[in-house]
Amino acid sequence: MLASLVRATIRAVGKRKLKATRAALTVTPSAVNKIKQLLKDKPEHAGVKGGVRSRGCNGLSYTLEYTKTKGDSDEEVVLDGVRVFTEKKAQLTLLGTEMDYVEDKSSSEFVFDNPNIKGTCGCGESFNI
Repeated sequence: MLASLVRATIRAVGKRKLKATRAALTVTPSAVNKIKQLLKDKPEHAGVKGGVRSRGCNGLSYTLEYTKTKGDSDEEVVLDGVRVFTEKKAQLTLLGTEMDYVEDKSSSEFVFDNPNIKGTCGCGESFNI
């Protein structure tokens, strides 16, 4: 028996509107303000770059560092003039993560709230997805 033949037509679509996609990392106004403050003293840097690296007992840890340029595969989020880049290898790990800046009487830090984390290690240095 012969398989039935399926016909398809390919058409070029002109002036197609692209839909905005959701950024892997969202940044709170508090974090944007702190990054602005930190970059004020570093005019040679274009922004900050977030990523992940192996650390702790058996997981990953977030990184955040100054960067002078956008990498070829980096995702970029621009908020109120602040540029936050995400490394390509970290984009899936950071998907849906919110970066905030929190200050209290004993500490001040950037906090990453990742809804995809399944657990953290005993030393508190890393997380598992």
